[in-house]
Amino acid sequence: MTSAGQTRMTDPDDRASIDRFRAGVIRETTLFARKELGVEESTGHDWWHVDRVRMVALNIAECEGADPYIVELAALLHDIEDYKFSGSDEAGPRAAAEWLISLGVEDEVTKEVAGIIRWMSFRGAKVEEVPLSLEGECVQDADRLDAIGAIGIARVFAYGGHVKRPIHNPDMAPDLHTSAESYVTSKGTSINHFHEKLLLLKERMKTPTGRRYADSRHERLVEFLRDFDAEWTGAK
Repeated sequence: MTSAGQTRMTDPDDRASIDRFRAGVIRETTLFARKELGVEESTGHDWWHVDRVRMVALNIAECEGADPYIVELAALLHDIEDYKFSGSDEAGPRAAAEWLISLGVEDEVTKEVAGIIRWMSFRGAKVEEVPLSLEGECVQDADRLDAIGAIGIARVFAYGGHVKRPIHNPDMAPDLHTSAESYVTSKGTSINHFHEKLLLLKERMKTPTGRRYADSRHERLVEFLRDFDAEWTGAK
């Protein structure tokens, strides 16, 4: 594979060469992410999650005028060595950068993708977020959209079971975490996670398209919790 860093956009042939190179990078990165994350992983952070985020992020990017190449690469690589499993904020960005460097991707693109991955995750209700580029906002919104709605509900309980969270304990109040450490180490319930994160995401969408997508997915969360509470208390 020819290094993209060695190409020049001086004529149409060079543009075509860059397009072919980038298509190859996307193809190889897709195979890499699918292999690393797997299709049978049971926490909700599997290849299928990444594939959904990739598709939604590209839809948002098209509407918002973002660079689809950077968006797709960041979406594909965003859960490799994720901090929830690696225990390191730097492992994911470092793994993404190493992979892209191995393919000969330009330094500027590599740094942008690694930076998006480093700062896109939710780290607590009261933890200030680092501003992202438009491309980063597209990926962040898509990742958050996959955490709400019908699929988001399923993922809450898949991950909750994995980390041995109780489904619900009415004596345990939600905790609006003030630090990333307290959020990551939280032992709260799966239902509390709705209040600690999921119900907050609609208002934290960065792009107009992301906000539009979030409306109906947020309503599914509200409806689910209404039904859950009614059934828990025996009201229906």
